[in-house]
Amino acid sequence: MSGIYIHIPFCKQACHYCDFHFSTSMGKKEAMVKALCKELELRKKEFEDVSVETIYFGGGTPSVLELGEIQALINTVYQHYDLRQYPEITLEANPDDLSNKKIKQLSDSPINRLSIGVQSFFEADLKLMNRAHNAQEAEDCIREATKYFENISIDLIYGMPDMTNERWKENIEKALSFNIPHISSYALTVEPNTALAHFVEKGIVTPVEDTVAQEHFQLLSETLEAAGFESYEISNFGKPGYFSKNNTAYWQQKKYIGIGPSAHSYDGERRGWNINNNPKYIKALEKGEVPMEVEVLSTTDKYNEYVMTGLRTIWGVSMDKIAKDFGQTYSEYALMQAEKYLEDHLLYLDGDTLLATRKGRFLADGMAADLFMVNLS
Repeated sequence: MSGIYIHIPFCKQACHYCDFHFSTSMGKKEAMVKALCKELELRKKEFEDVSVETIYFGGGTPSVLELGEIQALINTVYQHYDLRQYPEITLEANPDDLSNKKIKQLSDSPINRLSIGVQSFFEADLKLMNRAHNAQEAEDCIREATKYFENISIDLIYGMPDMTNERWKENIEKALSFNIPHISSYALTVEPNTALAHFVEKGIVTPVEDTVAQEHFQLLSETLEAAGFESYEISNFGKPGYFSKNNTAYWQQKKYIGIGPSAHSYDGERRGWNINNNPKYIKALEKGEVPMEVEVLSTTDKYNEYVMTGLRTIWGVSMDKIAKDFGQTYSEYALMQAEKYLEDHLLYLDGDTLLATRKGRFLADGMAADLFMVNLS
């Protein structure tokens, strides 16, 4: 399985917590779509021996595109790539972009999955995040979207300042009331050089302690699992048959191409990343050049990436796979480093597979970093 990720680097306004690459100026949107189409065309040989199963429009805010612009990108993929029958085609969208008319238009297009950036159903949270939509718009667009789309995911953020467990539970219950099959949820992170980081430095906002965020995560996991969702990855919860194919491919280290400024690509041996500058990206593609840097991954790099992605998921980290793909030294090292977490019941072994316990899930990234190998090539 392989996928194509298309980064749409535009947003109506900047969310206070976001450090993704985007521009709030739409002046070069038409030129950007042409450049994205050109990059898709130039890179088709990378997938000449595989079929594409997923197309994912991320950003930024892909829903700022007109339907014709979205269709042009999809048409370009179909023109130059071999697609499996009924590929999963996801559009990230913000509630303020999803008018009743646009939802209907999208349902008539090849888009068959919506990922809606709700983040919270509380007005105070949305204002703190500087989201472009309000709470009522969030509810209205989900209600309308469920009339036309079966496969819908929404994003929620926990660990917000002043967010009690009770209010967080209300957010989760509100999401469940729409009977959607997938929820992605992330802890609010204070990223450098963001407005939120500035507010924290000035004492305007007090960041949530890790213990509180961990309580929110446990509440999230327990509530969603009781409602029939499975936590197939720390931040992703899906009902049976509704795991995101795009997300699953990423966490299982499948091959993917990243199209657009700042987009990343991975083929199992190399990782590439495009320039994160819109004008320079457009200018390069106008000259028929892909402005991408490439890194060849060492055995240690591949091992570290497998541990990092695997430990976050229900598929875990296989010691047999590590020994086979990277060498016995790596599997022995992984088990040695994991020993203290096994003793503390943060990790457990199911056969040869290392998995995070319910208690350990929230700490998976830190544990994975402790299993990283740093001194072998």
